[in-house]
Parts: sequence; C-alpha cells; structure tokens
Amino acid sequence: MRSKFLLCLFFPVLVLAQSRETKNLEGRVTSKDGDVAATHVLNVTTQRAGITDLNGYFSIQVRENDTLVFSAVQFKKKQIVVTPSIFKSTNLVVPLEEALEELDEVVVTPYNLSGDITKDLQTLDIEPVVTASTLDLPNAYVRLPTKAERELFEATTGAGIIPLNPILNGISGRTKMLKQRIARNNLYSRTERVREFYADSLYQTELKIPQERTDDFFYFCEVDSLFQKVVDTHDLIQIWEYLEKRSLVYRKNNELD
Repeated sequence: MRSKFLLCLFFPVLVLAQSRETKNLEGRVTSKDGDVAATHVLNVTTQRAGITDLNGYFSIQVRENDTLVFSAVQFKKKQIVVTPSIFKSTNLVVPLEEALEELDEVVVTPYNLSGDITKDLQTLDIEPVVTASTLDLPNAYVRLPTKAERELFEATTGAGIIPLNPILNGISGRTKMLKQRIARNNLYSRTERVREFYADSLYQTELKIPQERTDDFFYFCEVDSLFQKVVDTHDLIQIWEYLEKRSLVYRKNNELD
C-alpha cells in the first residue's frame, strides 16, 4: 500500500519532467532559389533564437509544443509547432515561400513641373533625406554581402594547416567564376540604379531611344570607360547630360535619326 502511495505521489512529477525535456533540434531551411543563408529561427515559447548558415542549416533548443518561427526579408514567415514527431526527428526540413509584395497604384500629381528634368531638379524643394547614415546610427555603412559574395568567401576560406577548399576551388576555376560574377553583378546594379533615377518615358521622349532598345542603350553606356566615373559622382544633372551625349552617338551608330 505504501509503495502504491509513493508511486501515485511521484508519477505526476515524472510525467511533468518528461514533458519538459529539451533537445537540440537540427534541420535545414530550403527554398526554390536556394538563397537561404541568414534566415532567422526563433523559438517564441522560450525566446531562444538562431540563424541559418550559408547552406540553410540551423540548430536550436526546443521542447514539445514549442512554437518556432522562420523569417527572412525575401520569404514569408513560417510558423510550426514542435509536435512529438518533429521533436523526435533528427533532421527537420523547412521549405519557405518567396515573399512577393505588390505595390498599390501610385498617382503622380504635377507641381508646376516643366518636363525638363535638368530645370526641375534645380527648382524642386526637396526635404533632407533621413537615413541611418544621416542619423549617425551604428553600423550605418555596413553592407550585407550578396549571395555571390558569400559564395566567394566560402570558396576561398577553410580550416586546417593546409585548407583544401581554396585550393580545390582555385584548380576547378570556381573562384575565378565567382569573382567574374560579382564584377558583372556590380556593374549591372550600377546600371539599374541609374535607370531608376529617371522616369522610363524620358528615355523615349527626351533621348529619343525606342523603348525596345533601352536595354541595349544602357549596355552601350556600360562599356564606355567614363560611365562609372560619371555615375560615381551621384550628380543627377551631370549623369543626365552624359546620357544625352551618349544617346546622340547611339542614335547615329544605329541610324535612328
């Protein structure tokens, strides 16, 4: 009788202890494009957090019935509950969906604009731009590496007395390929920034470049040695004047006049 009493007394404690058992849950985040590095993994129940590595792998302390939230800028948030089967798993796979955000319709109201961008830029009253750098916030100038830059870092680093990773990637040509990809991406990003400075219609109405030839025109500008120097000035008037001069040469070379 006494043994039964003790068993009844301690049984709830044993059940509670088992239900609060913790483990290090390991898994991998996946996506269609494969860019899953630096995805945040948060256990909202225990307020523990982690982050995925370059290949999407993560590790975090969990208990049964804990709630995990996976989030990144490029993905929709995903929330899962640690069920008994998930708790027992040795390698949890978490697929994420790409976050596609549609912007509302934008209505542009004219404010006595002439249509001549070189004149309007001088007359517009533009308020100071508030950014992390203008506010002198910590790490304001820290730039997050791109996917290609992260891959290059992985390809050129390694552990051990003689790191094999850089050697193998150098022999296979992967390191050279990644460097070329980064250079190409940087040039493409610079060109895209320039295109966003002005309305698309200006290239047709002011520069007389047909819409279907806009991409070709900017490639024509890219290969010019002065393009990068002019863009790096960040002077919108000087950049526009450069585009006007190049458009004259482009139209002449392609017999568009």
